[in-house]
Amino acid sequence: MSEKELLTKKYEYAWEKYSKEELDKVFELSNRYKDFMSKCKTERECVNEFIDLAEKKGYKNLDTIIKENGTLKAGDKVYVNNMGKTLALFLIGSEPFERGMKILGAHVDSPRLDLKQNPLYEDTDLAMMETHYYGGIKKYQWVTLPLAIHGVMVKKDGTVVNVVVGEDDNDPVVGISDLLIHLSADQMQKKLDKGIEGEDLNVLVGSMPIEDKEAKDRVKQNILRLLNEKYGIVEEDFVSAELEVVPAGKARDYGLDRSMVMAYGHDDRVCSFTSFEALMNIESTDKTCVALLVDKEEIGSVGATGMQSRFFENTVAEVMNLAGQYSELKVRRALSNSKMLSSDVSAAFDPNFPSVMEKKNTAYFGKGIVFNKYTGARGKGGCNDANPEYIAELRAIMEKHGVSWQTAELGKVDQGGGGTIAYILAEYNMQVIDCGVALHNMHAPWEVASKADIYEAEKAYKAFLIEA
Repeated sequence: MSEKELLTKKYEYAWEKYSKEELDKVFELSNRYKDFMSKCKTERECVNEFIDLAEKKGYKNLDTIIKENGTLKAGDKVYVNNMGKTLALFLIGSEPFERGMKILGAHVDSPRLDLKQNPLYEDTDLAMMETHYYGGIKKYQWVTLPLAIHGVMVKKDGTVVNVVVGEDDNDPVVGISDLLIHLSADQMQKKLDKGIEGEDLNVLVGSMPIEDKEAKDRVKQNILRLLNEKYGIVEEDFVSAELEVVPAGKARDYGLDRSMVMAYGHDDRVCSFTSFEALMNIESTDKTCVALLVDKEEIGSVGATGMQSRFFENTVAEVMNLAGQYSELKVRRALSNSKMLSSDVSAAFDPNFPSVMEKKNTAYFGKGIVFNKYTGARGKGGCNDANPEYIAELRAIMEKHGVSWQTAELGKVDQGGGGTIAYILAEYNMQVIDCGVALHNMHAPWEVASKADIYEAEKAYKAFLIEA
């Protein structure tokens, strides 16, 4: 073996390997991704969009197949929609389920502000809405931004009203004020996490009163009147609503060379989108291929739509039953023998903040998909630690398919850390590793990703579905 072969792999920039034809594919994928990110800013919007696209590729609703007493065979394509916020898509393989599946798992929820159940109030002739932040955010980043409201309001009769305000060019936007610099002497002495308190993230939504000068809360009443005229809702409907406050505006090219994408919700829709794309580009398979796109990861994967629910396990049982392969033991074997890529983002090296990174073990823009053997916080707490045999197998797959890839940790050992859904799937005893796209500004209202890394992620996920 030569001296060069003995050295640690040097991760090259993906940009340097692209032909003109492949470079066009990089930008074409990112253009479709930008369109998706501009349109889909909530879990429900992501799931609805993915279902529309999947149905065009021949995927059918599993619930419909069950109602019609149908069956499944190799080559069939099905999806399951869990409460509008979690989606599982299956391409049925030719091999028995008990030999395992090839699973791409990602999450479609992102940090944001949720409206409280009774959000609307008036204070000194201004109409405001109270929020409760969702996921890990730096609260000071959310003030003085143009914000939009996305979500649903459900009336007592069950009617679901979709709400989107702030995205159309003719729409108004809303926002959260900050204290002017001239009066912020006390505020400027506070730590960053106290400069803006959670209860101060109140959204300003109006200042014009109704005509009746004798009425109470005239500005609030005007907002309710406008909402009723547009959506047919009343104040009580907020109680059965799910309304999210998110950055207003479209995903954009970032950098003078247009080499990056700036968008709200890269974490983790960049991995959800590329996982979905990879599955849509597979027409047949030996082992069943799955794209599992879940909710609630940012708050611990809890609840009926989070990864800790039994949704996926129950769905696998249903699919195996329709394929004539169900037994409790076979379901357990299917899950245990599966292999998974827990597709979630990583932190890219930032020259503005080098002190929190360890350069030999961090991710870089433009060097491809990032594999994280472990995540966790300090001492690997709460992480899934992938087995080296599995990593070796993935190395061979990536090399065979010409995928640019790199390895990383989430910053220096004692700086903090984070978690993903990997450890939850690992409880089934399946092989799991975290991998995804590196970001700047993770969990900020506007995050940044490299177009090369987005492209390499889709290539990596497709290679995994073909070879694993």
